[in-house]
Amino acid sequence: MIIETYAKQEEKELKISVRTSLRVSTIDGSLSTVFSNITGGVLLSSFLLDLGASPFQIGMVASLPMLANLLQPLGALFSNFSHSRHDYGLWTFLPSRLLWLILLIGIIFRNVNPNPSDQLVYLALILVMTSSILAALGSASWMSWLAALVPSKLRGRYYSIRSIVSNITGLFCVPIASFIISHWQGGTISGYGIVLSVSIVAGLASLFCQQFMVDINPQKYQIVSQAEGKVENCLEKHQGNVFNNLIAPFKDRNLIIFLVYFALWGFAVNISTPFFNLYMLKNLSVDITWVTLFSSLSNGANILMLLVWGRLSDHTGNRPLLLFSGMAISITPLFWLLTGIEPIQANLWIFLVIFHLFLGGIWAAIDLGSNNIQIGIAPMEHHATFFAIASAVAGISSALGTTLGGILAQYAHYQGFLGIFFLSAILR
Repeated sequence: MIIETYAKQEEKELKISVRTSLRVSTIDGSLSTVFSNITGGVLLSSFLLDLGASPFQIGMVASLPMLANLLQPLGALFSNFSHSRHDYGLWTFLPSRLLWLILLIGIIFRNVNPNPSDQLVYLALILVMTSSILAALGSASWMSWLAALVPSKLRGRYYSIRSIVSNITGLFCVPIASFIISHWQGGTISGYGIVLSVSIVAGLASLFCQQFMVDINPQKYQIVSQAEGKVENCLEKHQGNVFNNLIAPFKDRNLIIFLVYFALWGFAVNISTPFFNLYMLKNLSVDITWVTLFSSLSNGANILMLLVWGRLSDHTGNRPLLLFSGMAISITPLFWLLTGIEPIQANLWIFLVIFHLFLGGIWAAIDLGSNNIQIGIAPMEHHATFFAIASAVAGISSALGTTLGGILAQYAHYQGFLGIFFLSAILR
């Protein structure tokens, strides 16, 4: 009787701990979104553009994080030798976020240097590369940690809520940050320094939130059984050596076809996508505040359409969803070619609003379908390995696409941005 009472008490305490962990993780995701949106994406591109960076250099900023994903399988391997998901996360994510203090110092003392703009551009490139490598080494461990905490029956609901909260944070964070940058009295470069300092604080605060999450020992795995209301700790079964685990997914023809599709799609999309915002800023002379508002509209449409596409995928499956949305997203780079037509130029703002709403809504289907079909075809015993390999393959192909797009955009005889938009549509 006493043993049963203690067991029930432990069950109750564990459920409370897991529930607290998931709530804290949602806050962590929201704060991480603030950090990632300011240290990447349109805000960082605009900052580099103000410094006089070339399209190739801005393309490198987009491609380096993708290239860093090659290290995800290595990060998964390293994390399995540790005894704490929390500690391993600190070793990787903490320095990756603290490194941005160097750029902040560079912005503060930029007037002391003879060529501050060039030095800040190269410094930003180095920081993006180093920070991305460290984050890639910790990414697989973080995903495994969260997957172990989320009960299987609540996964769909929890991950959708966490994504919506993060997307809503980005929805408000980016326009507010761009407004501060545009209207800062010291200029846009100093304005970026202000929002960068806020992003670093948010990034560190997100790591502090993880202190309140239930830690997981990678040497063991934790199974939360909702039916029985108990937690069983089992030693992980080592299925073969490391080499066998890495090559196992390549024995399945279906997985290879998916990886080939994933690689080619990432290459075709990223030849042009990182340069859409740059085209608006540089060629269409759209203010950074409006560019970020358009991005927020796109994110809002993405959030709303996720619910629609989710129900549709349950009825039709993920492959028809990917085929339909893939065809639709393939022609979107051609829309930018229409901005040179007189009727479109006269109503450019209306065109850009409609275009970004369409873009966000269709990309919701691509993201959902790709994620679901990847989970569906991956063998359960090699989930982590296959996800890491898929991320690495997508990373290298996307980085190659962005790098090629940046090179082509710099030369007039390739018709600059319009040339890579047309090429991307054909390849998609």
